[in-house]
Amino acid sequence: MAVDQASLAELVSFLETFPEPHILCDRDYRILAANAAYRANWVDQIEVVGRKCFEVSHRYTVPCDQAGESCPLQRSLQSGRRERVLHLHYTSRGESFENIELSPIRDASGAIVYYVEKLEPLPGASSLGDVQGLIGRSPAFVKMMELVARVAPSDASVLLQGESGTGKELVANAIHQLSRRAKHPFVAVDCSGLPETLFESALFGHERGAFTGATTRTTGLVEAASGGTLFLDELGDIPLSIQVKLLRLLETGTYRRVGSPELRKAEVRVVSATHRPLTDMVSEGLFRQDLFYRLNIFPIHLPPLRQRGHDVLLLAETLLDRVSGGRLRSRLSAEAAAWLRGYHYPGNVRELRNILERACLLCDGDEIHLQHLPVELAAARSLPTSSDGPPPATRDFPDSHSLSFEEVVRDFKGSRKALASHLGLSERTLYRRLKTVDGQ
Repeated sequence: MAVDQASLAELVSFLETFPEPHILCDRDYRILAANAAYRANWVDQIEVVGRKCFEVSHRYTVPCDQAGESCPLQRSLQSGRRERVLHLHYTSRGESFENIELSPIRDASGAIVYYVEKLEPLPGASSLGDVQGLIGRSPAFVKMMELVARVAPSDASVLLQGESGTGKELVANAIHQLSRRAKHPFVAVDCSGLPETLFESALFGHERGAFTGATTRTTGLVEAASGGTLFLDELGDIPLSIQVKLLRLLETGTYRRVGSPELRKAEVRVVSATHRPLTDMVSEGLFRQDLFYRLNIFPIHLPPLRQRGHDVLLLAETLLDRVSGGRLRSRLSAEAAAWLRGYHYPGNVRELRNILERACLLCDGDEIHLQHLPVELAAARSLPTSSDGPPPATRDFPDSHSLSFEEVVRDFKGSRKALASHLGLSERTLYRRLKTVDGQ
């Protein structure tokens, strides 16, 4: 395909007018030009022009789609349109998440001859990873982060779905930090920890004298989150009597304090999370269908740790810094790393942290060995792990109607709170399931 040098020079000159990093590529991934903003990211690095984009950005020897990632160039070749993806790039600042927007350039005949690629760092992504544990490179994790980056700038309601311990509050906070509301409050509500009798008051506040013991006017969590984000954790535990009032808040942006006729305006974004099958709860009449639709505008699935491949060891390295308790930081032996990589993690990242904290306490030296890992989990070494496959058909905790659930309850040595944590359930949900079993 012939290259029109005059048109190419004009296009390169045009790229220099953009403040954001831009590169010009051909159909074979070769970088033909990079503007000043892009070159600034590669100070003291070798020249990028003439190299392949996947070599510069990822240090791959093959295109992204052949290395397990989504390639915007291949996607654009297939669709013929502009494509957007989120990639983890190497830069002079280290690794960072970048929003990639790739636009095809056509010749007079309509054939795609070039691509213009715009790169924008995901605001706060590096700091979020450093501070809050949003760390990963696996395709499942990057796909989740791409959805986070897309929805964060909007005010759409987000429903985070995933197993217990996958970090739903961390992701909710990331959505908040990447939104225009970042300078306003992020208020988390543990819906499983609020008694039904106090739920409405905690959420919406109450007036003095609204009920026995209400000696002062109290601000609710909705009002505390004004201008920011209200995170409803364990959404499935919200009582039906409160669901209708939450629906009114979402539909009209208004609410009333308990004991007050005054209609108050709420300016909050709602992000919610659950590990429970809400669609089943809707069918069973335990969760309002209209509320589910209002909250499920933008669902995001959080992958379980067993589907994140080598992210386990990346997380382990970071978590070891945090659980060392000020002592000399421990490192993983080869056998311990292999065990951690192969374990199934029914408790996900939370369980990984607990395992490492225990190992640090048992380890007298600076290297964690297999004997420092929980003996009771030794049988799990033989469990297969999948990096990118679909979620398993079975649930990670026993169903309340199965014999295994009754066996676990009967044999478990510990408190109800510990049992709930072991099963990945809230205490309220565990109590309800125990009542179901007892009533059979």
